[in-house]
Amino acid sequence: MADQIVVVGGVDTHTDFHQAAVIDTIGRHLATAPFPTTPDGYRRLLEWMRSHGDVLTVGVEGTGAYGSELARFLRSAAALLRDVRRHLP
Repeated sequence: MADQIVVVGGVDTHTDFHQAAVIDTIGRHLATAPFPTTPDGYRRLLEWMRSHGDVLTVGVEGTGAYGSELARFLRSAAALLRDVRRHLP
């Protein structure tokens, strides 16, 4: 059986849902999906990311605001978390 690929997750946080994306380690987009901002939504988000490969890290925009609960969940699930600062033009 072939080894599973390694992926990187990213999450754009919002009030009612988080938009998640998964890329491979050379930057190819694999998938995008929305998840509700609930404990069940956080669990489904991480399971979804893991369904695409071994999760190397997850970048979350707004770990101190809309993404704070998601960040706590990911830390408790032993996911390597990166705080992504919002870039304004």
